[in-house]
Formats: sequence, structure tokens, C-alpha cells
Amino acid sequence: MSEAVNGILLLDKPRGLSSNAALQKAKKLLKARKAGHTGSLDPMATGLLPLCFGEGTKVSKFLLEADKRYWTVLQLGQETATGDAEGEVVETAPVDLTEEQVREVLERFTGEIEQVPSIYSAIKQGGEPLYKKARRGEEVEKPESRNVAIHELNLLSFSGDRLELNIHCSKGTYIRTLATDIGRALGCFAYLSELRRTASGPFRVEDAVSLETLEAEEGEERRARVLSVDAALTDFPAVELGETAAYYLLQGQPVMVPKAPEGQFLRLYDDSGRFLGVGATLADGRVAPKRLFHLS
Repeated sequence: MSEAVNGILLLDKPRGLSSNAALQKAKKLLKARKAGHTGSLDPMATGLLPLCFGEGTKVSKFLLEADKRYWTVLQLGQETATGDAEGEVVETAPVDLTEEQVREVLERFTGEIEQVPSIYSAIKQGGEPLYKKARRGEEVEKPESRNVAIHELNLLSFSGDRLELNIHCSKGTYIRTLATDIGRALGCFAYLSELRRTASGPFRVEDAVSLETLEAEEGEERRARVLSVDAALTDFPAVELGETAAYYLLQGQPVMVPKAPEGQFLRLYDDSGRFLGVGATLADGRVAPKRLFHLS
């Protein structure tokens, strides 16, 4: 029997499992009625996958927009059709690089860059992810290029044909594509051999739970791992509303809030500390509701 579970579970997704399969397992364990995830991780990838339940699904948009962090290993000397270890090798070249040369190339990929996502990405075409069509051998239209931001691209180690990196990037960055592009710029090709998401927005993988641990716990223990909905919104300033203002806000009306921060989203609470939703400050100083939550 399903239950009204509202909040966010930080899952450490295992290798070999799709994001949707991980979501369905967690949903079943929590007996939740409604669930969604906040951006797919490839089956070969591991790490942080925030899962949203009930009213928590309303914050998935904000987490999708958030920056991400990854730890990754690039295998040099080969390029594959998929950009990872699962694809057919399509290019090879000897690896003859100095660390200085590697750092020079990485510097070129830091900041605003342009990417053309792989046809093996989760971008949808005709309502279906491209990778499903590509793996069936169907002809796929190449995705359009997009601008993304690589805030940090830190070299952790370089030995032989193995390149280990930490990446801090904007939403919409395809790490497999980044690996392919770096390999080509190095002149020796590369593919992604390991990928782990270490952070998404305010959340860190150190605070995530594995499916194995979740399966071993009892019902109350599992539910205790579900964070409050507003835990995803800690970057937004918090504003407390009086009883009257809270009433009208919940009716969908803008309300006057003295000294409300301008030009940004706000976390809105009533005077008892109950989270009401997300609002935005209007030009006249009033706060308008953008996303309301119905939490007991």
C-alpha cells in the first residue's frame, strides 16, 4: 500500500543500474505514491542521485538547474562510438604527453565552452531518448550544439594512459562529450572509463545512502532518511510571513514583505516555521508565489 511520502532522498546510485530503475527500487522500498529523479546518470556512472517524492517533485526543476560536480577517469589512446567503455573503439593513437601539455589543454576547456551532445545521450527525439534509438542502430539526427560552463577542471593524476579529473560544471554538461573533446584536443583520443557524481546543488554524495543499506533498514529508518522539501532550496533566502500574509499567499496572491530581497527566489515560511513554497520579489516590493507546497 502506498503512502504520502514528501521530501528528497539522496541516493548513491550503483554502477550498472539506470537512474529510473534506481528510482523505482527506492520508491517501492519507501512505498511512495509519487516520485521523480533530478537528472539521469548513465548506467555506467555511480554517485549522487537526488530522488524527489510527493510534494518534493516540485523542487526537481530547481535541482535540474543546479551545478554538478563529478570525479572521472579518462582512458587515453582510444575513442569509442559511445564515449565510454561500453562502445566500439573507432579511433586509436599513441599516448605521448607531458603533464604540462595535459594542463594546457584542460585550461582550454575551462570556462564557457560549446558542446555537441553525443547521439548516445538522454536527449529526447520524438519522445524517446536518443541513446535508445542509437543502440538499436536507427539513424539519429545529431543534437544541436549548446553552451555550457566548466567552472573547475582539476587534474588529480596523470599516469601513462590514465587521466583522473574533478569537474565542477553547469547544468546540461555532457561529461562523455567532454572526455571525447579533450581526447581529440590532446591528439591521442579518450573515452570515459569511470564517472561518479559527487555533488548536485547543495547536496553531497557523502550524505547519500546506498540501495543495499536502504534495503536492509526498516520502514521508519528508511523514512527518516528522506530530507525535507526545502533542503533543496538552501541557496534561496528565507522569509517568514505573518498569519495574514501567509493566508493570502496560499490563495495565490502577491503579498507585501518589508525589506524582501530583490530579484531572486525566496523560501517562504509561516510564523510557525511551516514551509509554504517558493516566491519571487516583484518590482513594487511584494512577493509573488511561484511554487506552493501542500505539506502537513
